[in-house]
Amino acid sequence: MMSQQQPAGKTDVESGTTNRPLYPMMLESPELRWSFIRKVYSIVAVQLLLTVAVGAFVVSYHPIVTFLTTTKGGLACYILLIIIPFITLCPLYYYHQRHPINYLLLAIFTVSLSFSIGLTCAFTKGKIILEAAILTAVVVVSLTAFTFWAARRGYDFNFLGPFLFGALMVLIVFSFIQIFFPLGKISMMIYGCVSAIIFCGYIVYDTDNLIKRHTYDEYIWAAISLYLDIINLFLALLNILTADD
Repeated sequence: MMSQQQPAGKTDVESGTTNRPLYPMMLESPELRWSFIRKVYSIVAVQLLLTVAVGAFVVSYHPIVTFLTTTKGGLACYILLIIIPFITLCPLYYYHQRHPINYLLLAIFTVSLSFSIGLTCAFTKGKIILEAAILTAVVVVSLTAFTFWAARRGYDFNFLGPFLFGALMVLIVFSFIQIFFPLGKISMMIYGCVSAIIFCGYIVYDTDNLIKRHTYDEYIWAAISLYLDIINLFLALLNILTADD
């Protein structure tokens, strides 16, 4: 007896995925790519939950903020917390395929960055933090859905890479200028708006890479890229709302 072939585009009940290609001319198995995408988004979700937990702890436990901002030892610890994520990226480059070292390094990267984010939120009104978080969630979900929709219809966003990198360099230089020569609330609002636009572009760009270009063993780097896009978008929106307050 001949087995009935499943129509193209129907959902595969066993795998929970679709057999339709994610984009035209897709040569790999859609099931394998969907499995990779789910793995990356699971890691990002855990990172965000960890960030919320650490940030909430820093905001609610005032002695931490007092120690980090008023004592010499605290300032040294704060500078160390800022540097640790960049330092952690170096061993992650070599051990991103070595389990469980890669997850341990990723946890150190996330927790140290979360302390810095929590300290930023400690000096911000709770209402503004909630507004920034809601806006970030809406934008991330919308841009992610748009990118998957556009990829399936043949759009490619790889061309954004050089433009986004150049814009990011401008932001970094501007942030250093702002540290040494503060330019006031208006300039900070402009900086926040430009940052938000750039990281919206990065969300689309990195999601497109997740769908098409990342190999299956690059799940750590794919997760870090999306996590940083989301965090930086949140900080940019926080900057805008704070300047407008």
